[in-house]
Amino acid sequence: MRVILLALSLAGAWMVRADPPMTKLRVEVKTQAGRPVDRASVVVRFVEGRSVVKLGKKIRTTWELRTNQEGVASIPPIPQGKIQVQVIAKGFQTYGHLHDVGEEEKTIEVKLNAPQAQYSSHQ
Repeated sequence: MRVILLALSLAGAWMVRADPPMTKLRVEVKTQAGRPVDRASVVVRFVEGRSVVKLGKKIRTTWELRTNQEGVASIPPIPQGKIQVQVIAKGFQTYGHLHDVGEEEKTIEVKLNAPQAQYSSHQ
């Protein structure tokens, strides 16, 4: 009986243990010339899935922010793993890329391109 209680208490302690490793994420958005892009929309999506520690409950998967005057968006701590970063700014091409985050702090630098001329096959 004591062995069963000990096993259950150890299993319970494992389930209640600390959250998965988190990362403080910072996204810097600049032009190709190196100037900061003010008020760009930054969308970060956690692609990894569900956390085993939280017994299958879905963790928050999307954060939407805007850059400040220095072109920086600071995301609250997020679980480590694969994330998708999308940046949308008026007058620039949309940026979208998958990143693998495994550090305690990470800075992602995004350089936005100017819009390209439209192409048409109907001339």
